[in-house]
Amino acid sequence: MNSIKSFRVSGKEQLLLFNSARFLLFFPAVTLIYFIIPHRWRYLWLLGASYYFYMCWSPRYALLMAASTLITWLSGLGLERAERFWGPGRRTRWKKLFVGFSFALNLGILFVFKYLDFALETLQRLLAAVGAQVALPALDLLLPVGISFYTFQALSYTVDVYRGDVKAEHNLLRYALFVSFFPQLVAGPIERSKELLGQLQEKHGFDFARAKSGVLLMLWGYFEKMVVADRAAIFVNQVFARYRACEGLTCVLAVVLFAIQVYCDFAGYSDIACGAAEVMGFRLMQNFRQPYFAHTLAEFWARWHISLSTWLQDYLFEPLVWSGWAQRLPLVGKRMKRPPVYSSLILTFLVSGLWHGASWTYVAWGALHGGLQVLGKLTKKLRRRVLRRLRVEVDQPCHRLLQQMLVFTSVCASYVFFRSASIRDALNFFGRVFSTPNPWVLFDGSLYCWGLDKLQWAVLLVAIAMLWLVDLWRGHADLRGQLERQCRPVRWTAYVGAVLLVAVFGVYGPQFDASRFIYFQF
Repeated sequence: MNSIKSFRVSGKEQLLLFNSARFLLFFPAVTLIYFIIPHRWRYLWLLGASYYFYMCWSPRYALLMAASTLITWLSGLGLERAERFWGPGRRTRWKKLFVGFSFALNLGILFVFKYLDFALETLQRLLAAVGAQVALPALDLLLPVGISFYTFQALSYTVDVYRGDVKAEHNLLRYALFVSFFPQLVAGPIERSKELLGQLQEKHGFDFARAKSGVLLMLWGYFEKMVVADRAAIFVNQVFARYRACEGLTCVLAVVLFAIQVYCDFAGYSDIACGAAEVMGFRLMQNFRQPYFAHTLAEFWARWHISLSTWLQDYLFEPLVWSGWAQRLPLVGKRMKRPPVYSSLILTFLVSGLWHGASWTYVAWGALHGGLQVLGKLTKKLRRRVLRRLRVEVDQPCHRLLQQMLVFTSVCASYVFFRSASIRDALNFFGRVFSTPNPWVLFDGSLYCWGLDKLQWAVLLVAIAMLWLVDLWRGHADLRGQLERQCRPVRWTAYVGAVLLVAVFGVYGPQFDASRFIYFQF
C-alpha cells in the first residue's frame, strides 16, 4: 500500500502522476505548445490540457469538477448583479442566497462522494448501540481525486466575490481554468482567486532563467518524493501493517519516518506543482516553509500546508470568531472567558481533520491538534512565569531546540492517529511504543527485516540529512538564487548531480508502481 489509506483506481482509470514517464512527456509538450500558440488561445490550451490531465484518471468524474465550476461561476455573476442593481436590503438577502446556493451544492457533492458512507456507517453503529438493528446501505462510491482541493478553491472564489475582494469573472472558460489548472489541481496549493485569476490573463513569454529556476524546484520535489518519501514508505507501511509484531523503538522509528514521509510526499508535490507553474510563468503560493523547525504548534500550522491553513483561517475560523456563535451555546457560552476563540479553534481543527478524510482517526488527529493549541494558549502566562522563575532565557539556542523537539514530538504523536486504520489500532500502536524497550534494534540488524536493507537505510539517512540541511539553508537564504550566482561549472555540476541523484536513488522500476501522492485521496 503506497498511501496512508488506499483509494481505488480500477480499469482504465489511471492517474497521470507527476513521477510517471507519461507526465515527463505530457508537461514539456504542453509547455512547448503553450509558448508557441498566440496569447489569446493559451488559456484554452491550458484548460484542455488540465481536463485531459484529470480525465486520465476518470472522464466521468471530470463532470463533478465541471459542475462545481459552473455553480460557483453562476453564483459569482449573481453576486455581481445583486451588488449592481438591487437596493441594500434586497441586495443583502440575495447575496446571502447566492453564497448559500454555492456552498450547499458544492458541499453537498463533496458530502455524497466523500462522507456519505462514513455518515451511514456511524449512524448504523449508533442505532446498534441503542438496540436498533437497521441495515443501512453502503454506496461505496469511488472518491474523486482532488475533490476537496478544487471544491475549496472554487468556494473561496464565491466568498471573495461576496466580500468584494475580486470582481466576478465573466469568461466561463477562463474561470474553469482557475478551478482546474493542472499543476495544482489534485493536491494543491489551494489558490485564491485574487492571486491566480489575474495571472491567467497575463502574457507570459518564455524566460530561460525562470524556466531553469522552475525545473530546479521540480527536481527538488522529485528528490523529496522519490528518494526520501517513497523509500521511507517501505519501512513505514510494513511496520504499521504488522505493528503487533513490533516493540518500542521500531514503532518510534516508524512514526518519525512517517512524519518525514508525509512531509516529503506533500511538500514534494507542492514543489513540483510550483516549479511546473513557474516554467510557464505562473506564481503559485508557497505551501510549506520548514514546518518541523517550528517552536510552537501554532507556528507549525503557519508553516504546514499553508494554503489550507490560511483558507481555514480566512473562511472558517475568523468568521466563526466574529459571529460569536459559541457565546450562544447553552451552559457553556457565558461561562468561558473567551469561548468564541477557543471553541472556534477546536471546531476549525475538527473540520481540518474531516477535510483530510472520512474517518474517526482524522477527527481524533484534528481534535488533538486543536486541543493542544487551546491548552497552549490557556497555559501561556503560567509557562512564562515558570520560565522567569527558573531564569531561563527563551531566546537561548538550547531552549529553542527544546521547543522544536517538543513540537515535533507532539506532531509525531498525532500522526499515529493520522496513519492508523482505526482509533483502536492507534491506541494499540501507542501500547506497542511503550512496550519492551529495544534499543538493540539499531545494532543487531533486525531493522533490515522491514523492507529496507543496509544500503537502502544508508541512502535514506543520507537523504534525510540532505533534506535537513537544505531546509535549514532555505530558512535563511534563497537557495536557488545563490546557486544562480555561482560560476558555470559549479551550477552545471549541481544540475547534473540533482538529475543523477533522483535517477539513481529514486524508488521506481519494474518492482514498483509509480507511487501515488498521499494527498491525492483528500
